[in-house]
Amino acid sequence: MDGVKILFVAGFGSIVRDEMVHDIVHFYQGVLGIDFERIGDYVHTGNLEGVKHFALWPLSQVAESCFGTPHWPSDVPEPRTWIEMDVDDVAEATKELMAQGYRCLVSNREEPWGQTVTRLISPDGALMGLTRTPWMRND
Repeated sequence: MDGVKILFVAGFGSIVRDEMVHDIVHFYQGVLGIDFERIGDYVHTGNLEGVKHFALWPLSQVAESCFGTPHWPSDVPEPRTWIEMDVDDVAEATKELMAQGYRCLVSNREEPWGQTVTRLISPDGALMGLTRTPWMRND
């Protein structure tokens, strides 16, 4: 694909039903021993080798990020996982996705924390983010 040049996986993790956050955190942290940090119910780490960021992201927060509401719309398949891949040029990648008929839920948006993101549901049902994450880059 001409407009997309993946540089690395910027984030990956489970999208967790709000009522399951406690049990799933217990599994990943208590059972598997992953040392997490917390921002409210957003549970994450940047300390797993091979992954820049891993998080358990509550579905209500995913919906807020994509649609500005804590409720996932019934006309969009509900994702069970998410992955973000940093790309060379988010705007160009977004243009390429749209040209190929993909529905972007968020298009080339700069987040308050400085990341630029385009989000869509991938054909396998994952919430896919194509991003520019400045603090994870060497440039």
